[in-house]
Amino acid sequence: MLDTHELSRRPGTMREVARVVAAPADLGTAVIGVPEGADLTLGLRLESVMEGVLVSGVVRGTAVGECVRCLDEIRDEVTVRVQELFVYPERAQAADESGDDEAEDEPELTDDLADLEPVVRDSLVTALPFQPLCRQDCPGLCSECGARLADDPEHHHDVVDPRWAALQTMLEESSVSDETKES
Repeated sequence: MLDTHELSRRPGTMREVARVVAAPADLGTAVIGVPEGADLTLGLRLESVMEGVLVSGVVRGTAVGECVRCLDEIRDEVTVRVQELFVYPERAQAADESGDDEAEDEPELTDDLADLEPVVRDSLVTALPFQPLCRQDCPGLCSECGARLADDPEHHHDVVDPRWAALQTMLEESSVSDETKES
């Protein structure tokens, strides 16, 4: 929550805020996100306008997750821009009475406090990679045994298609009988 009381509802009044806050819970996706309680650095500008307070600036944090291919841990610095207009309660009420659907979606100041969590969440979570990778050419894990392919690039398994298994058995029997004839 940011206190906007110092802006005194005078359009044109501006204040800059630099603050480090703890990240809220569930700030991310199933594979990557900013851990709860981790530092989020806010560099914001609060500007008083006719309708309310315009908050704009930058949010920085460190996202932690795992590579979707090899499951190694990933740490990624995330920087996002935020901008949101927090309307005064009387403006929000007037918009409700006029039936303005667009104004209903605007966040409202409550006792001169602006709740930044939804704004930060919307901006930061959408900036996170959908499928995070430790590196672009990550080979991942072996689908047969789970071995890390980056550790052993030559790793492979001789897998026989079950439809050819009978033929494989005949080939092996033929090679065994050839070896016994040679002896």
